Amino acid sequence: MKRFAEKDCAITGVGMSEVSRGSAKSALELTVDACLEAIADAGLKRGEIDGIATWPGERADGSGFSPVGSAALQDALRLEVNWYAGGGEAPGQYGAVFNAIGAIAAGLCRHVLVFRTMYEATARKTAFANALIRAGERQAGPFAWYAPYHTYAAALQQALFFNLYVHKSGIRPEQVGQIAINQRRNAGLNPRAIYRTAITIEDYLASPVIATPLRLYDCDVPIDGAAAIVVSRLDGARDLRNPPIRIEAIGSSMEYRNSWTQLDALDTQAQPRVAEMMWSRTQLTTADVDIAQLYDGFSFHTLNWLENFGFCERYGAKDFIEGGKRIALDGELPVNTGGGALSAGRLHAYGAVHEACTQLWGKAGARQVAGDPKVCATSTAGGPLAGCMLLVRG
Repeated sequence: MKRFAEKDCAITGVGMSEVSRGSAKSALELTVDACLEAIADAGLKRGEIDGIATWPGERADGSGFSPVGSAALQDALRLEVNWYAGGGEAPGQYGAVFNAIGAIAAGLCRHVLVFRTMYEATARKTAFANALIRAGERQAGPFAWYAPYHTYAAALQQALFFNLYVHKSGIRPEQVGQIAINQRRNAGLNPRAIYRTAITIEDYLASPVIATPLRLYDCDVPIDGAAAIVVSRLDGARDLRNPPIRIEAIGSSMEYRNSWTQLDALDTQAQPRVAEMMWSRTQLTTADVDIAQLYDGFSFHTLNWLENFGFCERYGAKDFIEGGKRIALDGELPVNTGGGALSAGRLHAYGAVHEACTQLWGKAGARQVAGDPKVCATSTAGGPLAGCMLLVRG
């Protein structure tokens, strides 16, 4: 098999700031906390960090979606780097990791600090927080497609796609609810999670409908927080503090039309070929995967990824998650072991990578999956931002 660039890269350290529904710290302070923790976790010094990457780059628009960019972090930590990147026009939400892999392959860096910061809990005090468009303003680009139909928030957009999935799959609300119930149960064992009180199927079914068929518990939690990882050259990773977590294979959505409004498969979005790309770059299969950290901006995405990764057949997630046993911590495929974005908080897929590494290093405490997990499948969102990675310890 061809030697792909990601196989010469590994995650060597992870860090996470406090995660809250309203922080007393600034977004930059949270970012610094997460990054210093990741550097220390890898056993590195700041002077050994020679690259920085983030997604989608600084957006000083008051939304809290991405308030800190590479330049601000570089200045705050006084890093002297050979390369940095941060921008929305990258290969999906994992674009920062994929760009880091490219920079390492090009010989520009040996240790790249990758981070993602959210400050939406504080920004929610304004009307724009967690919204797609600002009321009363002329819209351009893709948002011009949303405004005439009053699609002001991602929940409204995704509900349209989810409705089609429900129609084709026949999934029932009590089956969908197993995603939220499982993740809240896992979050109860995660001291960093936002919501830790268990919920029942009755709680799920009684929760408000945000946009049919999405209920409140199907939607992720806007937070203030930051997650960071260190991506290193594999030959330099083996001498560091943690066993290297190899990036065995990646998949991205760049073969698709980069548009939220012109998708050709609304109920699966960009995920099938993204997963196909990842599996084509490894000899491992779904049978080798011990745990899965699957994107859950909405529970719909998690259902999609179970199918599109191949853990079950298309439209078969309803049967796979029936009763919640298969996806529980002691199930055949533990899913979103830290509570995911639905209960632990919305750090996009970077919170998922933090949890993946925590599990693979056996550091998850009360929620640690038994049996010494070594392989994790993890993923990002749908639409044109879909991406995935297969992570392997050792």
